[in-house]
Amino acid sequence: MSLQKKFLTLAAPVALLALGGCAAGLPTQVSRFQAMPAPQGQTFVIQAADEQKRGGLEFAQYADLVRRHLIAQGYSEAPSAEQASFVVELDYGVDNGREQVVARPDPFARYGWGYGFGYRPVYSRFGYYGHPRHPFFYGWHDPFFSPFGGGYDIDTYTVFTSFLDMNIRRTADGQALFEGIAQARSTTNALPALVPNLVEAMFTGFPGNSGETVRITVPSPRQR
Repeated sequence: MSLQKKFLTLAAPVALLALGGCAAGLPTQVSRFQAMPAPQGQTFVIQAADEQKRGGLEFAQYADLVRRHLIAQGYSEAPSAEQASFVVELDYGVDNGREQVVARPDPFARYGWGYGFGYRPVYSRFGYYGHPRHPFFYGWHDPFFSPFGGGYDIDTYTVFTSFLDMNIRRTADGQALFEGIAQARSTTNALPALVPNLVEAMFTGFPGNSGETVRITVPSPRQR
């Protein structure tokens, strides 16, 4: 089973993220296993793990982001796979989403308990749940529902899970050198907005500590 499938099956807690006109950072969960050699003149080529994406313009755009990061690390691009020290296999995608339902207390409603209350963020061990109407909010499970009945507005929205899967193997013998997956959840399924941030998270602290899962907040364009 691929690293991608393992993590999507486990549904590990990651931050909810959506891209919008907000200056907040973009939280992403990154897991990496690596035995990368220090840069000493090694060369690479980038290929799509999914054959249907090979030769596509969209894939070429995301591959170029990865290429720039690898060059910044000190590696060089090879003219062909036969001449490369290692091959980088790249995959990405987003699911069909699932609907979430959130009940918000109506500040104008009357409560049998003698008082009303407005929306507040709720803390869990995965962070604070923000307001679902806000483009950035945290958590993996459903937001807070108060035990006090009555006087609620109901919001429904769709949450999408996106991923970037990157594997690097040595050309000479096929030895695995790097296996990494970056995951995020969002209220958008627009890959051109999501994938660049997943790539940025993947290369933050690259190649990372083998076997470690980290939560990385990618700065928004306004913060960079």
